Amino acid sequence: MVKCAIALGSNLGDSKQILNQALDLLSQTSGIELISHSSWYETVPVGPPQPNYVNGCAILEIELLPENLLQILLKIEQQFGRIRQERWGPRILDLDILLYDDLILELPNLTIPHPRMNERAFVLVPLAEIAAHWIEPISRQTILQLSQAIDCSGIINRNSLLK
Repeated sequence: MVKCAIALGSNLGDSKQILNQALDLLSQTSGIELISHSSWYETVPVGPPQPNYVNGCAILEIELLPENLLQILLKIEQQFGRIRQERWGPRILDLDILLYDDLILELPNLTIPHPRMNERAFVLVPLAEIAAHWIEPISRQTILQLSQAIDCSGIINRNSLLK
């Protein structure tokens, strides 16, 4: 089993329900065990004008290669009707692999660690909640250190969204 971290986000439809259902689907998938997930956070979008996002992170233990995990995440996005039209545009569901143990990987369709993870408070804040001491393998800093080094304004913990 390998530990990995994923990011979840949504800003179309009933985001809290969509994100909780995505976690349920992941936990029911062979080769994936859901270890923990963060609170849900309301976040200001990056990119064109659009509704605020609901974002969070989850820690999984998996028996899958990164490429296989990516295919599962893309399939779950499609199950919810995700259509990729505009870069950084609104989306019903976004699932990204952030970390895969301490692996550094660069493939045409997959980069681990996620290439913009260290610049995004909407990823680092929820990830620090559940994996503060995980060391990001390129910077060699903990997730907590990375989250403390960026502007976290616009990230609001919405624990009530868990219900």
